[in-house]
Amino acid sequence: MNRSIRTWGVFALSGCVAVSLSACGGKPQAGGISPQALADAVHTVLEADRTVYARMIVYRLQDQEKMIKASEHWKDERALPLPAQVFRMGAELVAEQEASFSYGLLSLWPINKQNAAKTKAEETGLQFVADNPGKNYYAEETLGKTRYFTAVYPDKAVSQACITCHNDHKDSPKSDFKLGDTMGGAWFGSH
Repeated sequence: MNRSIRTWGVFALSGCVAVSLSACGGKPQAGGISPQALADAVHTVLEADRTVYARMIVYRLQDQEKMIKASEHWKDERALPLPAQVFRMGAELVAEQEASFSYGLLSLWPINKQNAAKTKAEETGLQFVADNPGKNYYAEETLGKTRYFTAVYPDKAVSQACITCHNDHKDSPKSDFKLGDTMGGAWFGSH
């Protein structure tokens, strides 16, 4: 299974960060950085960017100043894209550049069913971050003939805009999120 291609259908409107590095086995690679250290570093940047967009752009412009709304149909409605959509757009640009890694959002309660876990490590990781607030999940799995290091990071509700969107969405299987709750997780992979 080519995870970098499979991943791109895994985003929109959900939230956990998982990181997978193929054929690494958790050992330091050339240059001395381990797959876990690389995954942690990439996740730190992605989480910061997404939090800034949710709090400083969406929440401020939509909820506080009421200048423009955020919508999953942002192009048609001339609105802001949702934080999960911006995250996905970044992931798609990375894929277009044929980078050696990919990433995405997953959830136990996906609004878009494509954002459910596809592998055992993703499923186990999502449940782990939901059951263990503030902790990350790390594992290795083999898909086809390729071994992946997988990391799942909790994706928390960082803004009232996140909570309102998920709780009020007609397709949401969960409607009682609160600020700070784990809404899902994020995935990163290297091949």
